[in-house]
Amino acid sequence: MVEKINPFGVRQADLIIGIPSYNEADNIAFVVQKCNEGLQQYFPQLNSVIINVDNNSPDDTRAAFLNAPSQVPKMYISTPEGVKGKGNNFYNLFTEAVRLGARGIVVVDADLRSITGEWIRDLAQPILEHGFDFVTPLYSRNEYDGTITNTICYPIIYGLLGKEIRQPIGGEFACSAALVHHYLSQPWHKTTRQYGIDIFMTLNALIGGFKVCQVGLGAKIHKPSAPKLGPMFTQVVGTLFKTLLECRGAWQNVQSVEQLPLFGASTLAKPQSLSVDYKGMKSTAMYEFSINEEILKQCLTPRVYEKVAAMYHSGRIQIGVDLWTRIVYDLLHAYDSTDANSDLIEAMKSLYFGRVISFIRQTLDMNHEESEQQIQRQARHFFKMRSYLLRKYRQKQVA
Repeated sequence: MVEKINPFGVRQADLIIGIPSYNEADNIAFVVQKCNEGLQQYFPQLNSVIINVDNNSPDDTRAAFLNAPSQVPKMYISTPEGVKGKGNNFYNLFTEAVRLGARGIVVVDADLRSITGEWIRDLAQPILEHGFDFVTPLYSRNEYDGTITNTICYPIIYGLLGKEIRQPIGGEFACSAALVHHYLSQPWHKTTRQYGIDIFMTLNALIGGFKVCQVGLGAKIHKPSAPKLGPMFTQVVGTLFKTLLECRGAWQNVQSVEQLPLFGASTLAKPQSLSVDYKGMKSTAMYEFSINEEILKQCLTPRVYEKVAAMYHSGRIQIGVDLWTRIVYDLLHAYDSTDANSDLIEAMKSLYFGRVISFIRQTLDMNHEESEQQIQRQARHFFKMRSYLLRKYRQKQVA
């Protein structure tokens, strides 16, 4: 059963600030302080509440949150013991937002070090004052931080849906009451209740025809999500593929790329520095390929498979933009047309790591702006090559 602590007896709210967490006792009070400052300074006329949606953190995030000084009322909601998943936290947040009759929700990560009161203003204003339904963040982020975004989510949304959303799973966002109701009416797969929730929200906002914009927030400084073999990759990519394939009509006839309205800061600060474990990633890529080669042979087109196999067998991995685009589109189509599904996503990890280390090697001598240009060039290539994927469906129809 969901645990709820409502010490202020909040029964109605115009604006909710949601802070999802798991083991964030060391930083959540700082985030509460900045949320409180933003609400007090920019939205004093609104009934607001700060809600920590937690996964029953064993480090007592609950106490750290509830004891954090704040003039704005706070509420703590947690999944039952043993039930984790970022998506479960969001489901609880959205359900509470409906109960409180909120006009909008702003969500910020509990591990943020760079949050300011202005972030709350900039995220909330497009919802409350300009009629937008979904606000995604735009911030300078180290090119080796957020590699699932850079290599898969950003280019696929650009290439198939024709939308320029640089941080589709960024962690900070805002949404309207109408979109919250829409989310709750959609099917929530197992991966949606985990790390797949961010891509679920972005895709459903776009496919559902809601008004979407970006907001410039400067630099994001937090605990970096360096490439890792944890469950995040499987859950994000599984949700991405599943949602796209459930709504093929939304992307098969896209003709151009739409630049979304931008609010907030138009120039972004220098990103935080980040060290990467190149050797560790390469050895992981090699091992994962060795145990998943048979699935990849079945799911990739013969020409693409032969190129990839030659690289991994020789240990000289160089997955460029064109090859990577073909790999992703091959695997998306195979996810739809074979029964490999979750095995395919697991097998894809080896090629994802191969693309990441290829990008690292390509950009080692580049500055941040030059590296960012390479990420954007890759997204443009995904759009240029969309016909490669669409041909597979046309051939299927002819057959």
